[in-house]
Amino acid sequence: MLKSGPPPLTVVRPGEGRTGDLGSITVDFKLMGSDTGGALAIVEHGFPPGALVPPHVHTLEDEYSIVTEGEIGFRSGDREVVLGPGGYITKPRGEAHAMWNASPEPARMIEVITPAGFELFFRAVVDLLEAGDDDPEQGDRLAAQHGLSFVDTPWLADVVRRFNLDA
Repeated sequence: MLKSGPPPLTVVRPGEGRTGDLGSITVDFKLMGSDTGGALAIVEHGFPPGALVPPHVHTLEDEYSIVTEGEIGFRSGDREVVLGPGGYITKPRGEAHAMWNASPEPARMIEVITPAGFELFFRAVVDLLEAGDDDPEQGDRLAAQHGLSFVDTPWLADVVRRFNLDA
């Protein structure tokens, strides 16, 4: 729910913000929903070579990605593209999508989440991993609480093979 009135002024300088590990990729928290009156959240993701975020569906938010380094592949529905620095893509809620590092070099992107809220899923996963809790059932519960489900797709094996990904 969006709050009334202007959000507080938030300044995040380069290199600032909490950083964490999500398993195959990293996350840097830049703007939380509490910084924007719930309108949006912004995180940055680092993709080491071979990294894959498997197919999943969001039911509560849309995502907008901007590649800032390297090459990142995206598949949303039946559309696939590889983008380099300066490339933008929309990933609408309700549609299965995946992302991966499409080159042997590290890659990075900015993720805009709207409305805000899903950044709290990332924060919870970071907290679990930092605490040494890798219980898949706990991860499944967190995903369900945030309207996220991982799905099987007929195209994933081909993407893994073509881009030599860690699946």
